[in-house]
Amino acid sequence: MGEPLVFTYDIDGSDFTRAGEASSAVKNRLKMLGVDSNAIRKTAIAMYEGEINMVIHADGGKITVIISDDAITMVLADHGPGIPDIEKAMQEGYSTARAEVRSLGFGAGMGLPNMKRFTDEMKIDAVLGEGTTITMKVKLQDPDRT
Repeated sequence: MGEPLVFTYDIDGSDFTRAGEASSAVKNRLKMLGVDSNAIRKTAIAMYEGEINMVIHADGGKITVIISDDAITMVLADHGPGIPDIEKAMQEGYSTARAEVRSLGFGAGMGLPNMKRFTDEMKIDAVLGEGTTITMKVKLQDPDRT
């Protein structure tokens, strides 16, 4: 591939109907690039979960996707309230989503756990009152390896 490909997406935090468009676009781009289907699936799930979290908790933000020869890196940055207790937020079922969000079928407390489950690396940097940046990486299979 050579030089990494970089794509950026602005996530609108006020529109649930558009949530998921960025992860869908990345999934389609990865398919066009001939990326391994397992890596595409993992990337799409992790990015979708992050995208939804940005809408639910942070009024949107920006996602940068870097596709290199060995990995897909997703950097999700928002200017929301931050995550006060990352360890607690990583527990399956724990959620701070508002009732109206839950009534739409979101906010079950599986976003962060699924993001970690479907990536090879995940790092959360949260500053209360300033925002959260989550960096996730999905490693690509070496096509020369059998």
